[in-house]
Amino acid sequence: MRRFAVPVAVLSGALLLTGCGADDTKAQLSVGSAYMPQPVSDMAAGFLDIANKGDAKDELTSVTSDVGPVSVHETVGQAMEEVTSLDVPAHGQLVFKSGGNHLMFDKLKHTLKQGDNVTVKLHFAKSGPLTVEMPVKSATYNPTTGH
Repeated sequence: MRRFAVPVAVLSGALLLTGCGADDTKAQLSVGSAYMPQPVSDMAAGFLDIANKGDAKDELTSVTSDVGPVSVHETVGQAMEEVTSLDVPAHGQLVFKSGGNHLMFDKLKHTLKQGDNVTVKLHFAKSGPLTVEMPVKSATYNPTTGH
């Protein structure tokens, strides 16, 4: 009976170590402060905050909407450029604000006015998609959240 004690102890230890791997950490994403200023053409911008309370980073890889194509833009200095992804840091946030990172809606399928809601779906590299209702605010809306 004694000759089985060592292999059982080694196997038990290996199982415990397997449960402690880095794969157990996940992003914990949530969205807040979403809005779209009322568009004046068939293009519009969208703003929001993506918070991550988890131990792992994730990446926003794309955004879709039923009102038309959406792209993700980053602003560096005075230049705006489309990007394929943006990091959502662990225990941090990704902020989309006027003059900074933003969503760009192109070729809107219909006219949007203040009081409407736009549904967007955020797609991530590791986490499941998040669906967000983005209210259309006045063209001059200035949120209290600072973006």
